[in-house]
Amino acid sequence: MTILCSALVRMNPINLLLTSLTAAAFWSAAACASDWPQFLGPARNGSYAGGSLTNAWPKNGPPVVWQKKVGQGFSGPVVSSQKLILFHRVEDKETVECLDSRTGASLWTFAYPTTYHDDFGFDEGPRATPAIADGRVYTYGAEGVLTCLDFSTGKKVWTVNARTEFHAAKGFFGIGCSPLVEGNSVLLIVGGREGAGIVAFDKTNGKILWKTANDEASYASPIATTVAGRRYALFLTRAHLAAAEPSNGNILFQFPFRPSINSSVSAATPLVVGDTVFLSASYGAGAALLKITGNDFQKLWESDQSLSAHYATPVHHAGYLYGINGRTDPGFEPSASLCCIELKTGKIAWDQPSFGAATIILAGDQLLILTERGELIRAPASGTGFKPTARAQILPTQVRAHAALADGLFYARSKDKLLCLDISGY
Repeated sequence: MTILCSALVRMNPINLLLTSLTAAAFWSAAACASDWPQFLGPARNGSYAGGSLTNAWPKNGPPVVWQKKVGQGFSGPVVSSQKLILFHRVEDKETVECLDSRTGASLWTFAYPTTYHDDFGFDEGPRATPAIADGRVYTYGAEGVLTCLDFSTGKKVWTVNARTEFHAAKGFFGIGCSPLVEGNSVLLIVGGREGAGIVAFDKTNGKILWKTANDEASYASPIATTVAGRRYALFLTRAHLAAAEPSNGNILFQFPFRPSINSSVSAATPLVVGDTVFLSASYGAGAALLKITGNDFQKLWESDQSLSAHYATPVHHAGYLYGINGRTDPGFEPSASLCCIELKTGKIAWDQPSFGAATIILAGDQLLILTERGELIRAPASGTGFKPTARAQILPTQVRAHAALADGLFYARSKDKLLCLDISGY
């Protein structure tokens, strides 16, 4: 960019105008190329829409574009139209901050009080990742405050306290379902009483459109998909995978899926691949692959000896799934492995032991693996083995939030730092 600006100074006015228009067109095209507007990216499957990575990283890793200190939270960054939304706790307020995604400059801030206290002494910031859609930002705090803000200005459009409204339980680690904007609705696994396990809110005003089920909330987030021309909303609660009609909440089918012990967490979001849905959880639950068939499903396989994802959602490429297998909470984390399984059978293709907690983004045919220790690892998505091609220590330890990848820029946060790396040429 510096070279471009220097060249502009030496040009005559006509060439300067033409080059400026070309540069503006370039940045405009780049802004639309590959946003990351919600949890797990545009398709909610951990995949980057901007294509594969081509070149080798520099010796010291991809260059840092900007970095800044941030507050508490496990909420991941989201990016749209060259603006980044950060949801974190600053002192006693849950804070939504909009940044210029290219510079890190703050554009606006919205905050409200919070008294959330973690019973286990972990982080006390928000857990759920925001969603950007139709000129609005939706956040869901650790105490169940659902907020809609204007994306341009940060002004509040509406807010609902879903926990008090529906008498939902706090859960082991606060509330952590990332909102899904689907049609005219904001969908959440609330875990409320009296048929408010799953709730749809009008995205424009926050009014309840429908509610259904009596299940408690898990830490997984909903996802929507189209199979054979029909739209489905999928919710992994503490008890089931529930498939519902997004427009009215009518439950089409349920599949019992949960760990056998109460002191457990199901957090990996269902992964849709074609007309199949992959489910995974730790604590002995294992994994299952279901095929959607109209108002019902066909179980293709189920196994507790396959990929048991504790927190992070696996990714899919060319018939294989890649994820972290095993428990990743303190005391168990080093025993978790990086695992690759065959989607159609659940058979393990390879397993990298003692890998520890990590999240994964798929960029073309490359895996970008961000470990809890703050190491970013690049490796081909291959069913023949784990063959990393580059490593870089990019953050301090305690990295739990899912990263984002938009317009060739990689955004990741640790307990107290958010940074942006340029991987566009790599």
